[in-house]
Amino acid sequence: MKNSIPQLILLCTLFIFGASNAQEKLKTLYGNNEAVGKQIELNGAKIYYEEYGKGEPLLLIHGNGESIKSMVNQIEYFKTKFRVIIADNRGHGKSELKTDSLTYKQIANDLDGLADHLQLDSLSIIGWSDGAILALLMGINNKVKIKRIAAMAGNLRPDSTAVNSWAPNQVRKNELEIKKFIAKGDTSRDWNLILQRFGLLLNQPNISHEGLKKIKAAVLIIAGDRDIIKNEHSVEMFNNIPKSQLCIIPGATHSAPQMIPEIFNEIVNRFLTKPFTMPNSSD
Repeated sequence: MKNSIPQLILLCTLFIFGASNAQEKLKTLYGNNEAVGKQIELNGAKIYYEEYGKGEPLLLIHGNGESIKSMVNQIEYFKTKFRVIIADNRGHGKSELKTDSLTYKQIANDLDGLADHLQLDSLSIIGWSDGAILALLMGINNKVKIKRIAAMAGNLRPDSTAVNSWAPNQVRKNELEIKKFIAKGDTSRDWNLILQRFGLLLNQPNISHEGLKKIKAAVLIIAGDRDIIKNEHSVEMFNNIPKSQLCIIPGATHSAPQMIPEIFNEIVNRFLTKPFTMPNSSD
């Protein structure tokens, strides 16, 4: 069992994003920066966040099983152009869980609360994977004025119409293995926490087309053409958001922000800084 546990953790990590070595090349310890890191209590849990740069607020939101560290490439790039704000989502990194039933709605409410705590009149968002889902939910909530949302590899629902089936199938296999560890009394990892994160992937979200139509922000839907998210699902999201653009990155996977940050960051920066348009080919 000792040998199988690290293998299982590796499988979980590879499914969600893939291990990053970008942090090792940087002087700033993003996600563990005592000079700027802060904790506040939001909705009963202590949430850890960091801020970098100056200018218009830009909220970065990481994915499932990850933390601030997973978006170092985006922090490094955008901190020279914006006031970058990034938190460890509830139940991730240095942020507390404080629930036995983790939901995207909870985390979105936490992030709305963070924006309120920072007294942000408006902000833009870059969300990756689960972060894209959370960004869309914040747009639907409309509790804070959001100018633009760059949503990389998000989904409206967890079924096979949205997500390539190999991904949830792998998570289900890992889930069964974890339950065996729990039954044997293994305490080498916080398996219950990992199960709650898996619950997000397997059972959530459930965002309707009607919900998408409530989003007032301009939205860029992004995905890799070899993503976990099906290409047709990204098109579906694009078609149901009132102010939207679509970008399917050729030769890219779910890990595009990490694997090809130069391309991803340039695409997103253009969306954030150039006038938003929805041209009609018939004009």
